[in-house]
Amino acid sequence: MAVTGTARLWAKLGSLATREAIGALMLTAALPLLFLHERFQPEYGLDVGGTTVDLRTSDAAIALVLVAAVGAAARRGIDRLRPGRFVWIPGLLLLAWLTFQALRPASLDDALFDDHLVSLAKLCEYALLAPAVPLLVRRAGDLTIVLGGLVLWSAVASAVAVVQFGGIDVFDAANPGWRQPSFVGFHDLAALSALALSLAVAGIVAGRRWTPASALRWVALVAGVVGLILAGSVTAAAGLAIGALAVVVAGRERYSPSRRQVLALVAIVAAVGVGVTAIRSEALDDFLQFVGLREEEQALGVESYSQRTVLAYIGLRIFEDQPLLGVGWQRSSRPEAFEPYLEDARRRFPDVDPLAFPAPGREWGVQNLYVQMLADAGIVGLVLLLALGAGGLLLAVRTTTYAPNPWAAGAGLAATCALLAHAGVWASLGIVAGIPLQAATTILLGLVAAGAAAAEEHTAV
Repeated sequence: MAVTGTARLWAKLGSLATREAIGALMLTAALPLLFLHERFQPEYGLDVGGTTVDLRTSDAAIALVLVAAVGAAARRGIDRLRPGRFVWIPGLLLLAWLTFQALRPASLDDALFDDHLVSLAKLCEYALLAPAVPLLVRRAGDLTIVLGGLVLWSAVASAVAVVQFGGIDVFDAANPGWRQPSFVGFHDLAALSALALSLAVAGIVAGRRWTPASALRWVALVAGVVGLILAGSVTAAAGLAIGALAVVVAGRERYSPSRRQVLALVAIVAAVGVGVTAIRSEALDDFLQFVGLREEEQALGVESYSQRTVLAYIGLRIFEDQPLLGVGWQRSSRPEAFEPYLEDARRRFPDVDPLAFPAPGREWGVQNLYVQMLADAGIVGLVLLLALGAGGLLLAVRTTTYAPNPWAAGAGLAATCALLAHAGVWASLGIVAGIPLQAATTILLGLVAAGAAAAEEHTAV
């Protein structure tokens, strides 16, 4: 069934590849490079000041997308960006606040200032994908091309993860029978798979009334479920569960999902949850011992969940002492920021392996976007970040409810699920710029803005 759906999708994509779709085609062509780990990309080191800027093929892909977006804006204007103001305003304020954090005196005196500045530039570079998307995705055909590219690349990534799971060592595979990174990385595979699976979730609720979903949903369903399970991200699975519930609530007025449709979503969430639990059973068992819900056994090495708890504790202690401003962009991983709290952390978590604690040469970072935002950028940074996410959700739900055209409404429904799933993925990763996860999130925000713009244009006509 998945093979038949893929064949139909290829045929549909071919029929849509017209001159008007050149922007969507360029965005789609960039996806394989954006969703490819930096280890597998050729790079060129450019010396700038006292540091080296690594330029990769993904940077070239973003440059081509931005060129296409500028060309589209020159021909048709930028009015399509206005409906996305609930994303653009908090997004710009967040980037401005993080720029201030990178240039404040504490950051200027940091020995790694140049590296942190390069990281901020990478964050801004990938953020530009968001406004590029609504300038390039203007029609239902454009959306089908982009979503088709996302689903097909997700299917390839999931297939590679299956091969790795079976014991074939390709793309730096993990141990056979364990979670796998495919060619993107654990968290990035979860993000890409969540995007694909969200299309299937939306397709189940919207049915054939969402035209692009009908050709995509079976491939998206298989690729998304398999990829999420093999990525082994517990927080992504939790985000998916919340996202599926939000889809039912957001689509209730327009689609009135039946009991059968709701049960189908429950089955998908359960399948992902059971699969992720099975593939991470050892790590979850260690965490249950750590929190006292299971009889304790001798700890063997660093366990990810207990380590994340320790790092989050340190991050919150950093925030507690500097709640308004934080310590500066990406400085929570610096020894001078975390060392004052190490002894307290060791006393609070005496059973955690010593290697789990940060130290000079082991700057683990906070490894939670929201806690790190508090530590690095203070309460202002977290509020702006949450405002950005809330703005995206608001646009997605409004588009689902009020968009006259079905493709925009369906895109809003899928984005509702994907945004919440991505919020879960980010809970397992700190502020890391220029990775596939950031590309997935910014493209998703751009698709939300494109749906809102399409809905407003349709209403005006």
